[in-house]
Parts: sequence; structure tokens; C-alpha cells
Amino acid sequence: MKLLQSGTFALALLSGVSAHASSVYIKDINIEGTQRVEDETVLSYVDIKKNSSVTNVQLDEALKQLYSTGLFNDVSLNVSQKGVLNIKLEENPIINQVLFDGNDKVDDEMLTSEIRLSPRSTYSRSKVQEDIQRILEVYKRSGRYAAVVEPQIIKRDQNRVDLIFNIDEGPLAVIDKVNFIGNHHYDHDDLQEVIMSKESRWYRIFSSSENYDSEKTNYDKELLRRFYLKRGYADFRVVSAVAELSPDSKSFVVSYVLDEGKRYKVNKLDIVSDISDIDTADFMDNMELEVGDWYNNDKIEKTVTVLTDELGKKGFAFVDVNPELIKDTETGNIDITFHINEGQRIFVDRINISGNTRTHDEVIRREFRIEEGDAFNVSKIKDSRRNVENLDYFSKVDITTTPKDANKADLNVNVEEKSTGYFNVGVGYSTVNGALVRAGVTENNFRGLGQHLSLDAGVSQRSQDYSLSFTEPYFLDRRLRAGFDIFRTEEDYQDESSYDSSYTGGRLRMGWNYTDDLSQQVRYTLREDEITNVGHEASKYIKDEEGSFVDSSIGQTIVYDKRDSMISPKEGYFLSFGNDVAGLGGDEKYLKFDAKAYTYYTLADYYTFKLFANAGYITGYGGENVRLPNRYNLGGNTLRGFDVAGIGARDKYTKDALGGNWMLYTGGEVNFPIGLDEVGIKGRTFVDMGMLGKPDNMNRADVEYSSSPRVSAGFGFQWLSPMGQIDIDFGFPIVKEDYDETQVFRLNFGTRL
Repeated sequence: MKLLQSGTFALALLSGVSAHASSVYIKDINIEGTQRVEDETVLSYVDIKKNSSVTNVQLDEALKQLYSTGLFNDVSLNVSQKGVLNIKLEENPIINQVLFDGNDKVDDEMLTSEIRLSPRSTYSRSKVQEDIQRILEVYKRSGRYAAVVEPQIIKRDQNRVDLIFNIDEGPLAVIDKVNFIGNHHYDHDDLQEVIMSKESRWYRIFSSSENYDSEKTNYDKELLRRFYLKRGYADFRVVSAVAELSPDSKSFVVSYVLDEGKRYKVNKLDIVSDISDIDTADFMDNMELEVGDWYNNDKIEKTVTVLTDELGKKGFAFVDVNPELIKDTETGNIDITFHINEGQRIFVDRINISGNTRTHDEVIRREFRIEEGDAFNVSKIKDSRRNVENLDYFSKVDITTTPKDANKADLNVNVEEKSTGYFNVGVGYSTVNGALVRAGVTENNFRGLGQHLSLDAGVSQRSQDYSLSFTEPYFLDRRLRAGFDIFRTEEDYQDESSYDSSYTGGRLRMGWNYTDDLSQQVRYTLREDEITNVGHEASKYIKDEEGSFVDSSIGQTIVYDKRDSMISPKEGYFLSFGNDVAGLGGDEKYLKFDAKAYTYYTLADYYTFKLFANAGYITGYGGENVRLPNRYNLGGNTLRGFDVAGIGARDKYTKDALGGNWMLYTGGEVNFPIGLDEVGIKGRTFVDMGMLGKPDNMNRADVEYSSSPRVSAGFGFQWLSPMGQIDIDFGFPIVKEDYDETQVFRLNFGTRL
């Protein structure tokens, strides 16, 4: 009776034996086809003995056992009329070597570590198919979903084979489109700025942000959650994040379904303690939020951290501070109560860091608010994780806890590094500078030490500028930002003032934060200014300035920034004040003061109001006057509706602009949707007002001058195009002097990449 051959089950009638017989008697066993495998090994798998009866079920099980070993390519069992069990085998070959062909983006070492087959292992078709799937998974993780793997076998002697995986890696699967569904308060462009996954654009050829990554999509959900929770939407959630692969496996459409929920304002703040020795009234001043503020989860977490720190200073090291939220969905009010409970007495034993192949451990450790030996504190661990994530060096940051004994635990920090360098290149056009080309390279984690290094160059029809900058974020192992800049700039002022200007120099700077919102920077600048190519018909005041002189100055700027976003602010305010003193050597002697104030607020979700004021004053001392390069000018990009250096003192005879020793530039702007959000176009209206003071020591008989306000109004558009940001403004002077130079149309294209 023949039971199975080459994997096919068959029944046959043999002489004197019924096909339906329940068993057959085996007198002998004959094994054929083995080369490397011993007969005893085969018999151990079939578990059938001579001079015994076996059933069809036992024979079928023996066949399956032989196949399951992976040693054989083909197996057949046959019982002859004389009761001999013939076992015919075809052994799988032994792999001589495993090779990869066509893999340029993933190296052999990576692929070898992923597959199971290796030299001297047994070849089988099923194992090859399993390894093909593993290789495809490697390529999917690297963003290549269109990869194709074909196995090739080259036979060698002694039943050996070479196994070659022929790989067509295919292109990176990019994100063709990002959809947001359910977003009523923030538009597509706002949310696209928040997440890491960016839509494919030609100018992102040097960036990985447009490449699809499932882990990146998961992190986007967290970024969206933080964005909304920071802006009052305490019920916000991401319902789903779905990525649909195109039929050609070359691109994705990523869709985020959002439930924004109600926006809440703080109605009540309170602190309740379960520890009798704590007087909660002592800690009410540590609240980051105030009644009437929009709910802000970041400030809730900061309050938890501040309360925990203050309690620790007073001797309460083992406490948990938990915020309780009571929301009224009808009124949009939220009550917040911080509960202080006694925590478990656990200490941090070790902080173990892994996954950072390039970034030094110290760069990560210095962002931790908790150290080895400190009391275990969940709030500080959360803050530490957020600090490491905010470095923007890692695509993933995981912190887990491993208990050591009754009162100790290890913190295990696992990170996944991402690219921190990028190259920008762009072309554009501006009514101020004409055609322009700009290129730059930046590395935000230089040498894996968290240092910032950038090299930038720009050339336009009226200017050239080159700069090299370096910043050490932890100077002298303290939270001090120290760095330097080297620069060279050349500008053509022939149209405005009949001269060319250049300055070359360097700057040393140091900055620090008093709080998350309040920072200060001090600087020392040494540069050489040069006035050249002064026209024969130029103003005598400009001819007197021709030549070069050295400017050596020391200065500082203090900034208070409460904006909700530095890139696209919608709410909050920004204040800065700076001053410089020149005269520490060099030819210049002046005192300079600058101040800026911006405030933003949004109505009806999309209408953002911006009010701004810029003021500056400079004066010479020690008998020195302020030279041309240090004076203020208004017009062009500042004071729309007027040409570059369009207002202020002007030579009566040559019409050359002479700048001013003080200035005030203020106004208001409203940004609003115009139904073209899908392509990134928004509208705006504005009113600008500017005033410019007269330079020192100028004869009024030779100069046209008025410090009276100039006012303009107009409208414009901003387009976040695939080629870069394009700004178009139409400004119409309302109040001006007869000698002012006006400019109704203003265009900036490609100047911000």
C-alpha cells in the first residue's frame, strides 16, 4: 500500500490487502537517498519498528515528522507486498554561503543579522520565504515599501548550494498627502507645522521628514495631543491615525482623525494635602496658571514640578503631587485641584542609557532633573523625558523602571537617534534685494556633544552675506549657551544713498535662561565697517563717511517670550530690550538702545491679530557722531508702502537717504483665511506707522527732514508654496512727506528656507 509520495497522499490496492485496512505488518524497513543523515536518525523520527503493525494514521504521522525536520526536500513511504517499508528521501542541500546583491541602502551586516539561514545550515524553501519576509521588513522599517527580493540558487558539489538574495530596493515611500479630519479650530498648515511627518515637496530632498515611518506617525499623535492640551483643549484625543499605501507602494496618504472637544478656561485653583504637616497656603504662589487663563497642560506639569521641588526643600522628599480636573462642558470652565500625597520611599540607584551610538551619554544625562541617589519622583522623570525629547536629536525616547531591592530602582533610558543635520538651498526674488540665491548647512548635534554649527551664504542683486556660527549649549558644564559668529556682508545702497557698504567681523556671545520664558544674552562684537564707491554726485555727508573704521562694542538683550509658538504664533506676547556700548577700542563711540513688543490673540478660531512696536535710539559720546552703518532706516520690509530707506532725513540736492538716530515702527495686522488653506495661502490686512529721527550735526538748510509720523495701510498674502514662503503686500501711504520715497508693491520669494 502506497501512502504518500512527494507530498501527495494516495491510496493503492495491493495484492491481498484492502485499501481500507486499519493496519499493516512491517517485517523490514529500507531507507534510500540519505547522504549526510544517519539511518538511525531517520528511524528516530518515524518511530516505526520492524516486526510490528502500524496503522495508516501512524504512517501519515511518520511522513509529517520527516518533513517537519527541515532536512528533506521530498519524502515518500511505501509498504511492499512483502511487508517492507521503503522510505525514500531527498535531502535538502547544505548552504555553502549566503550573499546579497543590489542592496545599496542597507548593508550586508544588517541583513545578515536579520535572517535565519547561514552557511552550513540546511536549505529549505520555507526557510527562504521566511527570510525574504524578514528582509522586506528591514526595508519597510527604512521606508522602502516597494522593495522586491528574489532568491537565486547556485548548485555546488556534495549537495551544497550558494543562496543569493537579489534585491531591488525601490524608492523611499514618501508621504504624498497629510489629512486632518475633525480640526475646527486649527487649520491644515497649523497642524502640519506641529507634526514630524511632512508632505513630500521638492525642496525637502535633503530631509527625512517626508519619508513615511510608522513610529514617526505614532509620535505625531503625541505631538498633536501636546499641542491641543497646551491651548485649552483638555478633552482632545486622536481618534485614529491611518496610513494608506498607494498601489505602487511608493507613497502614503496619512490621515489623522481628531476630536478637539471643548476649550476650557481655569475657573478655580486649589491645593489639598493628605500630609498634616504641610500648610498648602504656603505654596499657592507657586502656581504656573492663573484663574482666567486657558487650560494649559504644560503649565499643569510645571506646577507639579515646582510644588514637588518646593516640598523637597522643606524636607518632604517622598511626595506625589497629582492634579485633579473638574470640567464643565457647558460653560467651558475647569477647576484644578493639586493633591499632595505621601509617596513610596524609593531611591534611584542607576540611570542606564542605551541606543545612543553617536550622542554622548552626558548630553542626555544633563537634561535629567533627577540624579542617581535622588528620591524617586515621577514628576521629575516626566520632565526629564520631555527635556530629552525637546533636544530634537532622537526619534524615540523611552524611560522604564527596573526594581533593584526594597527601596531602590534603576531608570533605563532607551533612545533612537535621528538625523540632526540638514542642508538648505533656495532661489527667490524680492523687490528689496532682487534675485537671490541662498545655501546653508547646519548640524544641531555636532560631534554628538549637542553643539550647534552652521554655515550660511546668500547672494542677491544688491547684497552678499556669509556667516559661520557655533554654539555650545552647556558651557563650563553649566546651563550657559556660549558661542561665536564670524560674518561678512556687502550691500549696495547706490539707489538710496549713492554708496556701497560692507562689514566684516566676529561676535562672542553667552546666554542663559532665568525661567522657561525669561532669557538673557550678552555679547561682544568686533567688526570693520567700510563705505566705498561713493558717487561723485553723492551727498557731502556721505562723502565725509567714506573709508573704513572699527566698531568694538559690548551689549546685552533680555527677552520675555510668552508666545504659544515661535514659528506661527496665535496667542501670547513677546518683549525684548537690548543695549550696546561701543568704545572699548576701535573708532566708534556710541550708546544704543532697542526695544520690541509683540502681542497676538485669535478670534473666531482663524482670525489672528498682531500688534507690534519696535523702538530704537543711538547717540554718540565723547565728541563722536553716529556713522551711517549704525543709523536706523525705515521702509521696504519695515514700514510697508514706503521704499527702502524711504522716510527720514534726505539731502535736499542729491536726495540721498541719511538715516536717523532714533526710530519708532509700530502697527497692527490681521491674518485670516481666504478659502485657500488647502494650498497654504492666507490673507492679511495691516496698518503701519513709523517715525525716524534726524542724524546729529547736520545743517537743516541742506537736509529735508521731519520726525512726524508716516502712516500706511494695505493688504497682502502669504503663500507657503512648494518653493518656499512667498509674501506679497500692497501698501498705500496715507500720511507722508513730499520727499518720501514710496513703494506700493512688495514681493519676497524664497528668502525664508
